Amino acid sequence: MKYDEGKPKLTLCPTEIITAVARVREYGVKKYGDSDSWKDVEPQRYRDAAFRHFVSYINDPLGVDEESELPHLWHLACNIAFLCAMEKD
Repeated sequence: MKYDEGKPKLTLCPTEIITAVARVREYGVKKYGDSDSWKDVEPQRYRDAAFRHFVSYINDPLGVDEESELPHLWHLACNIAFLCAMEKD
């Protein structure tokens, strides 16, 4: 018997968000070098970045970030993922 009651059913999440965050992370690792450097950034900076990308996305749902050439929506998802990891408690 397997007991998984109360555990999140991760297969309910659209897998596209995982790919989107991974693409932004790949860009970030190329730019900053260290795959864990995001953990050293103040959460407020991710809130600010998320808001900027959100506004850009609202203004142009298909718009891409000028520097990375990745969709603003993907950057928004990545910033939210960072905040979820940092503020989980």
